[in-house]
Amino acid sequence: MREVILAKSAGFCFGVRRAVELAQKIAETGQPYVMLGPVIHNDNVIEELAARGVGCVDSIDQVPAGCGVIIRSHGEGKAVYDKLEEMGCPIADATCVNVSKIHQIVKDASDRGRQVVIIGAPEHPEVKAIAGWCQGAKVFRNEAELSIFLEEDKENSQKPLTLVSQTTSTDKIWTPCREKVKKECTNAEIFDTICDATCKRQSEAQRLAEHCGAMIVIGDRKSSNTNRLAELCRAHCPLVLHISRAEELDRSMVSGVASVGITAGASTPGWIIKEVKNKMSDELNNVMEIEESFADMLERSIKTLNTGDKVTGVVTGITATEVNVDLGTKHAGYIPISELSDDPTVKVEDIVKIGDEIETYVMRVNDMEGVATLSKKRLDTVKNWDAIEAAVEDKTVMEGVVTEDNKGGIVVNVKGIRVFVPASQTGMPRGADLSEMIKERVQLRITEVNRSRRRVVGSIRAVAAEARAAKAAEVWENIEVGKRYEGTVKSLTSYGAFVDIGGVDGMVHVSELSWSRIKNPAEVVSVGDAVSVYVISFDPEKRKISLGMKDRSQDPWEKFTSTYEVGSVASVRVVKLMTFGAFAEIVPGVDGLIHISQIADHRIEKPGDVLEEGQIVDVKITDIDEERKKVSLSIRALLNDAADEEAEDAE
Repeated sequence: MREVILAKSAGFCFGVRRAVELAQKIAETGQPYVMLGPVIHNDNVIEELAARGVGCVDSIDQVPAGCGVIIRSHGEGKAVYDKLEEMGCPIADATCVNVSKIHQIVKDASDRGRQVVIIGAPEHPEVKAIAGWCQGAKVFRNEAELSIFLEEDKENSQKPLTLVSQTTSTDKIWTPCREKVKKECTNAEIFDTICDATCKRQSEAQRLAEHCGAMIVIGDRKSSNTNRLAELCRAHCPLVLHISRAEELDRSMVSGVASVGITAGASTPGWIIKEVKNKMSDELNNVMEIEESFADMLERSIKTLNTGDKVTGVVTGITATEVNVDLGTKHAGYIPISELSDDPTVKVEDIVKIGDEIETYVMRVNDMEGVATLSKKRLDTVKNWDAIEAAVEDKTVMEGVVTEDNKGGIVVNVKGIRVFVPASQTGMPRGADLSEMIKERVQLRITEVNRSRRRVVGSIRAVAAEARAAKAAEVWENIEVGKRYEGTVKSLTSYGAFVDIGGVDGMVHVSELSWSRIKNPAEVVSVGDAVSVYVISFDPEKRKISLGMKDRSQDPWEKFTSTYEVGSVASVRVVKLMTFGAFAEIVPGVDGLIHISQIADHRIEKPGDVLEEGQIVDVKITDIDEERKKVSLSIRALLNDAADEEAEDAE
């Protein structure tokens, strides 16, 4: 059984389909119209239109008085439009939207004084039309002709060039030209204007030709794109038959061939493709499959689009300004880059790639031009509203970026939707500068949604509180005396510092902040400091934790006794004055008492008469109580020792 495979993109492109349908609709009205040049390179279609009253002329001079004119999909130069307007002829413009874009490109370039260069066949009507929208255009068939132009006058490579291509050209022709201009020209604009549908048809035909023993290319021999299809297929397949009708085909031509591929040019009607494939099919089942396949193709081709529709298509091209989408209808779909995503930082290539299937929203439909303007962003917004509403019920944590602040709070962009977060729900302290949060990525919970008013309220604080509660539960589950934590100082009081050890605050008493005697915790730590603490004790019922910061591995008393003994002289710092004397720090964590009677060598009323807190003085250690860890100090003893030495020196 012979396998017959039909290329998916065979036959009418959207531009040709639109032109034929426009001519057929005009024929139905009975109004006097003629085609300025065949609207399609297919004699069968042209004969059918002529039979229905729509004839064909080769030039404007042949247009009957008062007759309307159908501009074919190849387009015409500006002078033709001006002449028809002068003649008062109604115009039905079937110019392909892709060709119209090239007209605008070259007109704009010419208006700016740039040299337009067209890669294409000079005699092709599309190329002639493009050249008719600018001044002094240069047309080259290939890289060889372009090279002659650039080499014959070195100034040509210095000119401001604008390079475009005939829509039905091939990458094999276009790519070398583009690369040469990019390499040798110093001031060039390059527009890749090969039609996406053409590229797709050619790629499919080549892939099919690589795997088939024979290829049948259907299309009029006057059709440029059909001739190129045949040329491309011959490079990959040993047997290629170029036919215009099923009558030209004899199955004996492909006898012994296991698989036959079929493709067709852009100007080949579906019914001709159907005839050829049916003739090549071996069995009734195959014919039935063809009927069904063709019916599907026909249904897709006549499917109408309406504003607001959700449609799915395949990405066929990506430019700097738009994404082209094949919708499988008579309309050419495109998504402006601005309608691709709400996120201005995202790159196009991160969202879509050629060949991707994409779901979009129809914003506008222009039946006259055969164009549908699409938006992925708007469809995403609809879906995102659904997700936002579901998040309230499901208590889903959402993520977004802070975009602005105002008097009441901040605004967070969540999936392209503005979510208001009141200041009290931002998690920031009261009176804090909320503008510091702008551009910050945050997690929040949606608390209120009013879709009709497009109002959404969220809370960052709620998510933070839940995360803190989860951490607190983990801390209480694993806490034990002596366990160390890395924490953050949250607040200070006169009696100590509160430290967050991961969802739970513990208190470090002022006496546990340092071995040295301090009056205020601020002498040792500040709010926001990262500190290392250990658990001294905890009470799960009262949810209280006592923490310490002092290094227990260093015993101040051992350091003192290893350094000093009774009779040693030390420089000490007065840390506290009492009525009965003064306490002085000998080493951090060990204080000694200077009794009032030992402060001076004469009677004083109070310690403050001689000493002040913070003062450094020399003292003599007069007693060490090992059991009670108390030390007696004396300034008077040093004074007496000094007096005795002076007396001895005097003798």
